[in-house]
Amino acid sequence: MDAMESIIKNLDWSPLFISLKTGIVATFISFFLGIYAARKVVKTTPGKKAVIDGILTLPMVLPPTVAGFFLLLIFSKRRPFGIFLYETFDIKVVQSWLGCIIAATVIAFPLMYRNARAAFEQLDVNLIYAGRTLGMSDIRIFWKVVIPSAGPGIASGTILTFARALGEYGATSMLAGNIPGKTGTISQKIAMVIQDGDYATAGVWVAIVMLIAFLAIFSMNFISGTKMKNIKRW
Repeated sequence: MDAMESIIKNLDWSPLFISLKTGIVATFISFFLGIYAARKVVKTTPGKKAVIDGILTLPMVLPPTVAGFFLLLIFSKRRPFGIFLYETFDIKVVQSWLGCIIAATVIAFPLMYRNARAAFEQLDVNLIYAGRTLGMSDIRIFWKVVIPSAGPGIASGTILTFARALGEYGATSMLAGNIPGKTGTISQKIAMVIQDGDYATAGVWVAIVMLIAFLAIFSMNFISGTKMKNIKRW
């Protein structure tokens, strides 16, 4: 117990802060992009839907290192787009916190997209027709009718997206590297201390990640349970 207390007191908390910041920003970006993409895909034809859905879902089924490889091909300073970003806007993606955000967003985005799409597909279209009958614009219907009705699904997607972005490792390691205090996330810290044989410190970080994951799952189930309770009352 004394050894564990000593580890906690001397723990470098920067990986937690970096992971939290990365998760929050990646979730924010994925939230709006996921809702926008889901709404567009739901409205498109079945043939286009199959192709677009496959492309947008691909990062979820590919190994994260494969996604990281493609991100390196895009953003490396040796590649045209990476050179353009650096020389024109002085933006460096590789081995930077921006790289952490991009990697986490790419990996976590499909969860937001899939949940938002499922919520939109289960929406009662009569609500939309009623809004049009009342003279509401499509934008107002979307924010006043569609989003509240699909709220539980969107909320669940947001929570899962944050949890996934928080624990991203493969693509982040390849694109952003593992720079302590800059790009070193919790997942990278766990891998590093295990390589050093420090299983006690790794155990502390694992416990922290498991606690965050449990809180995320609890929040998602609570939101879903509240929705089902309201349906039963209705």
